[in-house]
Amino acid sequence: MPRSTGGDRWSWARGPRLAIALLFIVIAGGTAGYMLVEGWSAWDAFYMTVTTVATVGFREVHPLTFAGQVFTILLIFGGVGTAFYTVTLLATIIVEGGLHRRFERRRVTRMLEQIKDHFIVCGYGRIGGIIAAELHQQGVPLVVIERDPQRVRQAIERGWLAIEADASREEVLTSAGIHRARGLIAAVGTDAENVFAVLTARVVRPDLFIIARVESDDAEHKLRRAGADRVISPYQIGANHIVQTALRPAVVDFVHLATSSERLDLSMEQVHIHEKSALDGQTIVGADIRQKFGVIIVGIKRAGGAMEFNPPAEAVMQAGDELVVLGRTESVKALEKGVAV
Repeated sequence: MPRSTGGDRWSWARGPRLAIALLFIVIAGGTAGYMLVEGWSAWDAFYMTVTTVATVGFREVHPLTFAGQVFTILLIFGGVGTAFYTVTLLATIIVEGGLHRRFERRRVTRMLEQIKDHFIVCGYGRIGGIIAAELHQQGVPLVVIERDPQRVRQAIERGWLAIEADASREEVLTSAGIHRARGLIAAVGTDAENVFAVLTARVVRPDLFIIARVESDDAEHKLRRAGADRVISPYQIGANHIVQTALRPAVVDFVHLATSSERLDLSMEQVHIHEKSALDGQTIVGADIRQKFGVIIVGIKRAGGAMEFNPPAEAVMQAGDELVVLGRTESVKALEKGVAV
């Protein structure tokens, strides 16, 4: 452990605590002094002390003896400076934003206690910043966990909840609302940090959906063993996207149009079929989804994990399946409500 220095030992004797303590000592000493020297009541002694220290210029509560006058002079020399020091220091704290930061921290704490169905984004670098912006664009609540204070301020300035802490610590994930979260995205700078963040999140919340960013190929299996449901390499995805754009630009444009948050009138979403859903056990043609809701079923991800692309009209939808649908945003939302019935 690092050795404490003399400055650290006396660090408590600075700032507003010292100022308030000194002011309290002056007022208490002045009250006791008038009671002993002049024989006044506690209230008269306290009132005389406050008016003297505050330099308001009121007359004496009672005529002063010579000893009382000497004590008043000493109280003025010792108390007025202390009062000015305390008032100046407190005013400086308020002007420089210290009080504002305290209120801001309390506000953030209350919001963290209330947020739910959100994503926790671990890391706010280049990748994490893009992820947070896209989630915000999609209307999904999020909490950013970042150790760099400058990056935390950048996230807060954009209106997002952000915590300056280590994402691999259990208490940090708990304060970020991991027990009420929809998922976690580990996008910290190194694979080792992502492994620790994923492992901690999986221990705290075994059923949480976790996505992890990976830098090197050999770290992918470590992240999966740590508990990541999806492991994504930005470099690999970027390279594949470049190749697909070179070979099939129209297909890439269509997929981007269907999945981008910038195009609000067209949406490609996944719709979960619950056990008591009206679509459970029905065929696609029997449910008449295209005519009722105006959406196209692009694929069905079965509960067992198999993916069926362009399923036939006779395909049976079952509880636990995920429908990949394409259509206008309002049509997709209508389908989601219909599925819940």
